[in-house]
Amino acid sequence: MMQSSPLNLRRAIIWIGRLVLGGIFIYAGYSKAFLPNHTLWPLFFLKFSISTNLANFALQVEAFKLLPPWGVQFVAHTLPFTEIVLGLLVLIGWRLRIWAALLTAIMLGFFVVVTRAYLLHMDINCGCFATPEPIGPKKIVEDAALSALALLMTYFAFVEARKPHPWSAPQPAQSSALPR
Repeated sequence: MMQSSPLNLRRAIIWIGRLVLGGIFIYAGYSKAFLPNHTLWPLFFLKFSISTNLANFALQVEAFKLLPPWGVQFVAHTLPFTEIVLGLLVLIGWRLRIWAALLTAIMLGFFVVVTRAYLLHMDINCGCFATPEPIGPKKIVEDAALSALALLMTYFAFVEARKPHPWSAPQPAQSSALPR
């Protein structure tokens, strides 16, 4: 007979983490690469240019003063698409332990970079959702909360992977006698 297990705290946090973080990563990547550029309003043919959006994002990455020019270009051209793919993979839950661990590493990196910029009194925009959002205590708390959720989701995904699936059939009892 198949057993079902009620939703426990670990599974609830995994589901909440998948929905929240997956959705946020998909939207963040999409907004960096595909949302219309509002700073070039009169030049409407440039408004929907992905390359213009990525160039603007590169300026935001460069403002953090962490990477050489080639690193800025690499991050600006790969991060938005990585966020979209990673968000989709976490959202669907396929190989969750791998993708949740990668998402957690990226979230912790965001948290460290934003905290560093705030502590160094850098007057820059975050660049998270392709909108000008200054870095302040609110942004640090937001990144800390999302990093904590990512850590919990990853930890609980590893814990749940060690347990049998809640709807799997119970294993037949093994006899202690060895077959001859």
